[in-house]
Amino acid sequence: MTFYAFMGALEQGFAYGFLVLGVYLTFRVLDFPDLTVDGSLPLGAAVSAVAISSGVDPWVSLLLALGAGFLAGMVTGILNTKFGILHLLASILTMIALYSINLRVMGAPNVTLLGKPTVLDPLLNAGLGPFAAAPLLFGVLSCLGLLGLFWLLHTAYGLAIQATGANRQMITSQGVNADHVIIFTVGLSNGLAALSGALLCQSQGAADVNMGIGTIVAGLASVIVGETLFGCRSVGRALLAALLGSAVYRLAIALALSLKLGSFSFTPSDLNLLTALLVVGALILPQLRRKVLWR
Repeated sequence: MTFYAFMGALEQGFAYGFLVLGVYLTFRVLDFPDLTVDGSLPLGAAVSAVAISSGVDPWVSLLLALGAGFLAGMVTGILNTKFGILHLLASILTMIALYSINLRVMGAPNVTLLGKPTVLDPLLNAGLGPFAAAPLLFGVLSCLGLLGLFWLLHTAYGLAIQATGANRQMITSQGVNADHVIIFTVGLSNGLAALSGALLCQSQGAADVNMGIGTIVAGLASVIVGETLFGCRSVGRALLAALLGSAVYRLAIALALSLKLGSFSFTPSDLNLLTALLVVGALILPQLRRKVLWR
């Protein structure tokens, strides 16, 4: 793997860090399988790109993307809690609707940011190269997001979120409105996913309506890999493992794509196969470890 491929993988890993934290929040904390992120990530990219093209400050466009993703997640939560639609089906319906909404927002299948300002410009103007500026900025932002989520989960409301995922009937009997907790948490998860989309859009210089395909698989793979390698005995450790798992996952994919076994080599079209193999390996490794230790 070349140095530029390594730094590019770190950039992707930290850019997707918000998405992975959001996936951890719904799948692990709330126990809510949510596929909306496949639509909310390109939604965030679309909102950010259109806002910047209209003269909005790049940092403000990140907040707009966060808000748009939050609203998309709230729709999924409302369909599930208020209308009794199965969580998986509700998220699929929202994801499908978001494809058309993203096209409406952009007015075209893609929007370019060529020549437009981005959040990376201050670092680039300070003399940092693009291969150093993006990983540094995205790493700092994702760590701030981790700290914010860690703080939230240790507040009274955060404990209600954890309790709702563990035992909804119990937390309801304590007087907590579980429906509101679910709507807020799914909204926050998709807001984080949209924030990742906005960062990727500004890093890559374009937003595309198809950039969210396979997002949920990559997010789950990052969470599983992180838990396997770094453990998840506490909330703080699990959040850190998810974020590090995002970087490790992207590095593993970049390494696999750079390998050559004789005349055989992986291509970008093999990405889904590599992801499946990586997740299977991460799931099997703990079982093999336990069997070896038992023997």
